[in-house]
Amino acid sequence: MIPEPAERPALRVAGPEDAAAVLSADRQREPARIRTSWTAADIMAMEFAPPKWAVPGVIAEGFTLLCGPPKVGKSWMSLGLGVDVARGDNAFGSIGVEAGPVLYLALEDTARRLQTRLRKVLGDRPAPAGLTLATQCPPLPQGGDQAIAAWLDRHPRARLVIIDVFAKLRGNSAPGASAYDADYAAVGRAKKIADDYGVAVVAVHHVRKAGSEDFLSEVSGTNGLAGAADATLVLKRARNQGDGVLHVTGRDVDENEYPLTFDPAAGAWRMLDGPAGDYQLSDTRAAILRYLRDAPGSTPKVIAEGTGLAAATVRQNCTRMLADGQVAAEPGGRYRVPGVTAVTPVTAVTQPELTCGNGSDSESDSREDG
Repeated sequence: MIPEPAERPALRVAGPEDAAAVLSADRQREPARIRTSWTAADIMAMEFAPPKWAVPGVIAEGFTLLCGPPKVGKSWMSLGLGVDVARGDNAFGSIGVEAGPVLYLALEDTARRLQTRLRKVLGDRPAPAGLTLATQCPPLPQGGDQAIAAWLDRHPRARLVIIDVFAKLRGNSAPGASAYDADYAAVGRAKKIADDYGVAVVAVHHVRKAGSEDFLSEVSGTNGLAGAADATLVLKRARNQGDGVLHVTGRDVDENEYPLTFDPAAGAWRMLDGPAGDYQLSDTRAAILRYLRDAPGSTPKVIAEGTGLAAATVRQNCTRMLADGQVAAEPGGRYRVPGVTAVTPVTAVTQPELTCGNGSDSESDSREDG
């Protein structure tokens, strides 16, 4: 007697919705091997795509810390950047950006406060559909990294993720970890998201109360934070002052200082012309420097006429600026900005006037004929 075959399980065709289950089958698979070493010749023969910029020259793909003291305007800057990148408008009022989806985690705000700020930042511009705002997100170690990754999966063209503030998302430190290791690991978790998706992640953070000549030393916490970050931005401005300076350094960005001004009516930071140092001086010294950049080798009298300042004030400030190394002196009481060559005025050559004393060709001819 031939035994009946066992009943076959029902079969169905696997569709796209089954992809995750199929790809994560229980059978053992060899882990993908990622090459991590090359010869110098191999490296030089490779071609790499240039880094993607959220804000060219300022914010590149990777993890960036945006630091500053409380109430200095970091959140206004973050929201403004999110709006500009989502819309493809000029960041800081002057830097062209490529439009793309933006995730803004406003973890210290409410929906009503966000609406108020957005109304001011947008002005008469329509709200960008590509800007996603959220007021809650779990800490990175408790699923926050997965939540951000899921949003990035749904928005493959994303240009920017903003975390405001980083302290709300970093999570608790591992038991027994040093402060440095804890800071480094916290940034490393957020940096992995940026690296995996090739997107710029900007985390808002505070600076310590004690100032320092090195702006990196002002970042609150240990050196592990700035050390693990791809770039660090530090925003400084005097209290109740509109002008500020954005200090920038990083692996893919050139170290620089950008002078900015804050417009409270529009909630906007805008970039100013000229070096940042000009705006950290008194108005008088800044005006003198700006004039000398356009007209090197000018005397105090000429500077006074060109700037509208009193001649005595210009002379006094030029003397003090020379002692402080802010200007250099030229012969004849002229001044210039160090590193800018003064143009030596050309003296016109005076031709001798023809008189009866030296005579003319016609007079000479007449005498010879006589």
